[in-house]
Amino acid sequence: MKFVMKFWNAMGHSLFYEDGESQKTRRILRVVFFLYLLVLMKVIVFKYPLSELAQITARWKKDVILEGLGTANFTLFKTIDMYIRYWGRLNSFENLFGNIFCFVPFGFLLPFLNKSSRKWPVLLLDSFLLVCGIEIFQLITNFGAFDVDDILLNCLGSLGGYCLFAFCFLNGKRRRKK
Repeated sequence: MKFVMKFWNAMGHSLFYEDGESQKTRRILRVVFFLYLLVLMKVIVFKYPLSELAQITARWKKDVILEGLGTANFTLFKTIDMYIRYWGRLNSFENLFGNIFCFVPFGFLLPFLNKSSRKWPVLLLDSFLLVCGIEIFQLITNFGAFDVDDILLNCLGSLGGYCLFAFCFLNGKRRRKK
């Protein structure tokens, strides 16, 4: 518990001060954010074994995009509705909540590193652009399936992370006033 409080205080301190401790915290956060993005890409984009990815790339032709369009979901709530209706029979929990929780760190960490992302509309746009990039990459490469519901769930996860950041920010502001 002591470690959590020390970490929490360092995060809040890094928002308002430009001293050596804050700079050190931000450097660590940059490394953590970079590692998070690498893990995110591995989990979302390069989730298949290397041999399977090699087979997919060996089949790449112009019609790969057409194949991706055939499996893509452009209807909002279609996948979410399917997971809710077949809750016990599909990996619904993992897909619904995994799509949300994967982006909570994005919404939490980015505002610490980028001051403009401390405004929720900017953070939402940042996460929307990242998620759309991932989904379009999946559509073009066939390394996954484009799903508009993933965009919604991932952006909700980012907003959840932003709520944690806002709590930390407000807590740091209150402490600074004392």
